[in-house]
Amino acid sequence: MTIETRWLVYPDGDRQETESLLRVDQVVDMNGYPLVPPLQTTRMVAYRVYKIRRVEERGELDVLQYLELVPPSELSAFTG
Repeated sequence: MTIETRWLVYPDGDRQETESLLRVDQVVDMNGYPLVPPLQTTRMVAYRVYKIRRVEERGELDVLQYLELVPPSELSAFTG
């Protein structure tokens, strides 16, 4: 039996467990929930998934989803 745990890895190295399985280049909010355009504003913290790594050890699988900060200038493409 293998236990799978999914993690968000923030730019500063902090990790937070999540239920979401994200894709590379997906834009998410600070809690790891996907952002759905059109956004109301660009004044928010948003991250892009730039790498996904799987680490498997005895009966455990960690899915590390690495995030990078998205600047407001790039978020303007998501507003309506």
